[in-house]
Amino acid sequence: MCGAVEVVRLTVAPVGRRGHAGPVATTTTRPARVAGTLAIGAAVAVALGVYGRLHQPTFRPITTLGFPDLVSMKVWLGSVAGLLALVQLVSALRLFGHLGSGPAPSWLGTFHRVSGGLAVLVSLPVAYHCLWALGFQYDQPRVLVHSLAGCIFYGAFVAKVLTLHSHMPRWALPVLGGLTFTALVVVVLTSAVWFLTTVGLPGGATY
Repeated sequence: MCGAVEVVRLTVAPVGRRGHAGPVATTTTRPARVAGTLAIGAAVAVALGVYGRLHQPTFRPITTLGFPDLVSMKVWLGSVAGLLALVQLVSALRLFGHLGSGPAPSWLGTFHRVSGGLAVLVSLPVAYHCLWALGFQYDQPRVLVHSLAGCIFYGAFVAKVLTLHSHMPRWALPVLGGLTFTALVVVVLTSAVWFLTTVGLPGGATY
């Protein structure tokens, strides 16, 4: 069928405890599914960049969520997102057997997913104000890298989520997870970390 995405292949399973062997259905991912997932992620990243560039910046926040000003909100929420990204890295290394010995704790998978969701959730107010209040800027190398990394982060995150709910090659999840982590780290380094190490604690200053 032209619209099929998966190819079913029959293989012979090893002889079991009762001595029976039989055909076992396995699935093989077609390139179209991989390409489609990557295309959706890329489309999200491009759409964010285009909106941020075409939208007229307001240079004022909708809300600061209780922080003294927009910069304070961006710096502190960005810092929290960066810390959660490190938690993601350590827990992922443990889950994939690259850190520690023995099997990973049963609760670590849930902890990894929750910390990842929190990282994205914490980043949303910052990203929204970056696009709505400031727009996609590229007047300085740091600002350009920050804008590009922010768009890539959300595109990679969408592609990663789609990978979790479909039959994809084994390399897809770690690659997309690594891209999501790297993009978020670059975002934090070019914003919150840069501000804290260059300007100092936020308090009425601007980027």
